[in-house]
Formats: sequence, C-alpha cells, structure tokens
Amino acid sequence: MVGFVNISTCFFIFLLVLAVGVEGRAFFVFGDSLVDNGNNNYLVTTARADAPPYGIDYPTHRPTGRFSNGLNIPDIISEEMGWEPTLPYLNPQLRGPKLLVGANFASAGVGVLNDTGIQFVNIIRIYQQLNYFEEYQQRLRALIGIDEARKVVNESLVLITLGGNDFVNNYYLVPYSARSRQYSLQDYVPFVISEYKKVLMRLYTLGVLRVIVTGTGPLGCVPAELALHSRNGECAEELMEAAELYNPQLKDMLKDLNDEIGRKVFIAANTNQMHMDFISEPQRFGFITSKIACCGQGPYNGIGLCTPFSNLCPNRDLYVFWDPFHPSEKANRIIVQQILNGDNKYMHPMNLRTMLAMDPKA
Repeated sequence: MVGFVNISTCFFIFLLVLAVGVEGRAFFVFGDSLVDNGNNNYLVTTARADAPPYGIDYPTHRPTGRFSNGLNIPDIISEEMGWEPTLPYLNPQLRGPKLLVGANFASAGVGVLNDTGIQFVNIIRIYQQLNYFEEYQQRLRALIGIDEARKVVNESLVLITLGGNDFVNNYYLVPYSARSRQYSLQDYVPFVISEYKKVLMRLYTLGVLRVIVTGTGPLGCVPAELALHSRNGECAEELMEAAELYNPQLKDMLKDLNDEIGRKVFIAANTNQMHMDFISEPQRFGFITSKIACCGQGPYNGIGLCTPFSNLCPNRDLYVFWDPFHPSEKANRIIVQQILNGDNKYMHPMNLRTMLAMDPKA
C-alpha cells in the first residue's frame, strides 16, 4: 500500500512537471499598484481597488483588486504568451498545480524604500514580497521536489515595477516631507537606485535569471499631478525632473548589475518613453486625451479616488488614464506590445520576445 501511494505521488508530480513544460514558463510579479492583481484585497489597507467601477471592462465586469478598468500589464503579458494568468500570492486558491503557473506578489502603495506608502498602513513591502517568494519556493519544492522547483524558478520570467511611489507617495507626498528634508532630489534619486540594486540582487540570489524592470512613467503628467500643479495642462515640473533623473540612472544600474553578474539577467523597460508617446501624440494611438482620467472628479478628473460616485467616461479605450494615477487597459496593451517587440529605444538590452528565445542556462 505504501509503495502504491509513492508511485501515484511520483506520477502526479511527473504530470505536473510535464504540464508546466508544455504550457510555458512560470511568471512572477513584484511591485506596486501598476501590477498588483488583488493582493491588497486580503489586507486591511486603504490602497484597494475592490469597488466599482474598477473592473468594469474585466471579463467578469467586477472589481478584482486591479487598479484598472480591465486587465493590467502582467495579465496582458500572460495573455500574449498564451500562459494562464497568475493568481495573487495571498489568494487561497494558489495551491497545488496552480503554483506551477507562478504568482503575483505585488501590493499597491509600496516602493523601493520601506517608509514609502506608510499612509496606507498595511501593505506588502518589497522585502516581504521577496520573503513570500522564498515561502512560495518551499511550497513548490514540497510539491515537485527540489530539482524541479529550482528549474521552474531558473526558467521563469519576472516582472518588477517599483519607484514611482518613492516620489509621489514619499518624497513629494507632503511639502517638506521627511525624505525631502533629508535629501535634495539630486541625492535622493541615487539613494533610491542604490536601495533598488539591493532588492534586485536579493531577487537574483533567489534563483531568477530573466527579469524585466520597468522605469517610472512621466510622474508629473498623471491627472492627479495635473490637478494639483497644472494651470494649462502642462506637466508638473518637479515630478518630471524626478522621472528624468531616475530612469536613466535605473538603466545604468541594471547594466552595472548585469556586468557584475556576468549575464543579461535584468532588462530595462523604458515605460517613461512609452507613456511620453501617448502624452505627446495621444491621437496617434486612438486616444482623445492623455490629460483627463476616465474615472475621477475635479480638474482633469484627478482629485481623490475613483469611486461609484465619480465621473465615468463611456468609452475607456479613448483615455490614456483610467483613474488619476493608472493607465487604462488600452494603454497597458500598447505598453505590453513595446515590452514584447520594442527596439532599443524602449527595451534595453533586448525586448521580451528576444529574451524568451534565449536559453535561460546560456
């Protein structure tokens, strides 16, 4: 009887490993609200997207915890690659064969720094996300064994999106914030970059070999900042300066990190340029505006949160921004196309399709 159980268990593990080999790579997501697909629904926090009209264009037409009218960037990457979408790590359904798909550890409100997003109280800060990834790997090893679990992680794809909140929800959150009194902007940016390097090194030591790292968008051009700072629709100067300092330094840090490691593990996605394309020529992409959020209130629909009582546009595909901070699904789809296929202006040193064509052991 014991022997029968062992044979059955081995056969089950074989089928699981075969399934993940057929269906594609595991996909892991870390970061903030741009990529959170519902972890914050399981937390007592104000950083939530669990009420209408969030999710109005999601297949279920119900809110999911995504800060979007529909799908977000990780969803669309999974869709484009033909992979099953990842579940939030805190979702109780993430067990058994679902672990082989990967997991989303992202949490709205977090930044590179631990003091970013403190006003949201209970969020999964980035080092806790990495701790959960370690916990995930223990669960995976228990399911399919040490060697196969290591292979799943080594051959996986990782997406990490951090940095924007370290400015909008930390340095510039209030006048004379603690960080702005401690650092000039010119010193704060290298500090954030140096802390981010530690995060990425920890991620690498956990066994991942293919990581897409997105920069910040043009922070001063989001409707929330236009509502606070703009008179004639011009982007907020200080936040634009922050993005202009941060993104090139992030790209340089990733190159240095790859040089130190001796392989191209980290890929820079120039999401700042992707967004600037929309902002400078929205009509070229089928949008009517890049300044006004679809859902919100006040100038540019940029004040407060998107709620059932907010103004709501009838056609989300005509708007770059869904709410005061986050892109619409249509904008996310265009961004993913650049991540997949973009040239060196958008993806450095290669795009996602090139990355995935490479042997992860090479």
